[in-house]
Amino acid sequence: MRKYIAAAVTVILFFLTLLPSAHVTHAAGGYGWGFKKNDEHQIPDIGKYKQMLEEYGAYYADDSGEKVVYLTFDNGYEEGYTDDILDVLKEHEVPATFFVTGHYVKSEPDLVDRMVEEGHIIGNHSYHHPDFTVVNQDAMKEELETLEQAVAEVSDQKKIKYMRPPRGMFSENTLDWANELGYIHIFWSLAFIDWNTEEQKGWEYAYENIMDHIHPGAIMLLHSVSSDNAKALDKMITELTKQGYQFKSLDHLVLKNELPAPIYGY
Repeated sequence: MRKYIAAAVTVILFFLTLLPSAHVTHAAGGYGWGFKKNDEHQIPDIGKYKQMLEEYGAYYADDSGEKVVYLTFDNGYEEGYTDDILDVLKEHEVPATFFVTGHYVKSEPDLVDRMVEEGHIIGNHSYHHPDFTVVNQDAMKEELETLEQAVAEVSDQKKIKYMRPPRGMFSENTLDWANELGYIHIFWSLAFIDWNTEEQKGWEYAYENIMDHIHPGAIMLLHSVSSDNAKALDKMITELTKQGYQFKSLDHLVLKNELPAPIYGY
């Protein structure tokens, strides 16, 4: 009996080696994006991550000292607040980048089209929102390219330049793979727990979190499912503008680092 069991196990293991490897894990460990907040209006210290980001051309803030803010939103699903957010951005003529998933594009094509029509950038948050550190290069490529194609089918943006890894998970492998595919990783230097729709604490809470931790060169991560964010956005933009901040798109950040002279108007 033991011989039969051993033989059966051997056959099973053999056929498992023939299965497609699109979702097998790789050996390299992953990191979860995070940092210690400060209320000194300074760019957070990200420790060992800084060298990795510099090596692979990734961004989490603008360290030029310029008093600018880069608004970014993660859109995985819709709660009815994105139209309000877009209305505020349009009124103030503020650009933003929306990192969308496949579910969002499929369920909200008109909103994606509106984002592009009104001058915002669509970023790649993957199609199915997997942890990229536990899939291989082919699987990551498929996730990003499928999302890019979906966006191209519902809007005039045919190419995507920026990506934000699902769950903030990354590794040296995923940073390298993204570069090979022509993507730039965009992390963030200012965020708070705003994604839990069951625990919204009022627009004042969102506003105060932003104002307490704002700093020159902030890449701000917000979630459009937050009713608090939708209500706080107008007040936040108004107050930061009074304080001398300018709101720029990610193109401003990336292009000014690629060109020998400063650029403006992005």
